[in-house]
Amino acid sequence: MREKENYIKEDPAFSLRGMLAGWWSSLGFLLKHWKQLLVAAIAGGLLGLGYFWFVEPSYTARLTFVVEEAKQSGGGVLSALAGQFGVDIGGMSGTSGVLAGDNVQELLKSRFLLKKVLLSKSPLDSSHSVAEDYANAYGWQAKWSKKSGIGPQNASFPIGAKTLNRVQDSLLQVIMKEMLEKELMVSKPDKKLGFFELNVTNKQELLSQGICLQLIKEATAFYIDTKTRRLKINVERLQRKSDSLEYLLNRKTVTTLSANRDLLNLNPAFTTAGADVEISNRDKVILSTIYAEVVKNLEISKTALIQETPTVQLVDQPELPLKKNKMDWWMAIGLGMILTVVILGCYLLVSTKKV
Repeated sequence: MREKENYIKEDPAFSLRGMLAGWWSSLGFLLKHWKQLLVAAIAGGLLGLGYFWFVEPSYTARLTFVVEEAKQSGGGVLSALAGQFGVDIGGMSGTSGVLAGDNVQELLKSRFLLKKVLLSKSPLDSSHSVAEDYANAYGWQAKWSKKSGIGPQNASFPIGAKTLNRVQDSLLQVIMKEMLEKELMVSKPDKKLGFFELNVTNKQELLSQGICLQLIKEATAFYIDTKTRRLKINVERLQRKSDSLEYLLNRKTVTTLSANRDLLNLNPAFTTAGADVEISNRDKVILSTIYAEVVKNLEISKTALIQETPTVQLVDQPELPLKKNKMDWWMAIGLGMILTVVILGCYLLVSTKKV
């Protein structure tokens, strides 16, 4: 017997006419099953309509802000003047900061700030925390309360709570994870500009707006406190020193005036009687000099604090009504019809080729 020769079949040459003929043939085949496709389209439309009615909409709160920091210049007159009195204003200079550049995106997503926001008063009910109304909006609190290991007590989150137990903290982590992965977005629309955009999405319109505003409020307070903490401490220290020196100077002034008055009635035979008056006048001059320098130092530090305090300016705030995230009913019906017809058509074509 002659052995069969092994050979590789070549692919047929591409032809536009052949491709169009194949499509036309497939279309004709599908038209023969128009009844099945019609039933599938009706069923898909009903499914799309059901999706529209049963899926709850979500609302997106959008906030735009810009961070304006103090302009730094090396060797400035204020730094040189403050250096004479031992004040290090230059230590606060620099372009880096917790809310500078792209760090703002990570700061607004930090769990530290999110926890403070979730434990603040809810815009829906001032007696509830944001975390409680958030869990209610998603139906989590009822499920958590029924679980044996949790209970209704652990499923609640007191407003402004400083410490939480292990169960409450773990549930709060679930809420924060949902927010970070699906609902919270911080972006910089244009890399060349200093504008930032914060978007918060939630099923409750007021809750979405409240979380957005509270988050930027907490971030602003945290940023300003971090940026100016050293200067604030220095101002408070100098203020205490100035107050104590002022008290001592006032007492020394009264003492000096009393000594000068008594000097007029002293017996001239006592030659050293004016020594106490001289010492009192000297101490008063020394205190006055020290007090003047401390007050000057204090005013320089206050000026530096004002210049170093940044400004977080809100450009666009979330206003009601918020953007509603829900597909229109006609789009839901049309999409359902198209998907079911395409799926059924592909199934008919594939099953026919197999046969």
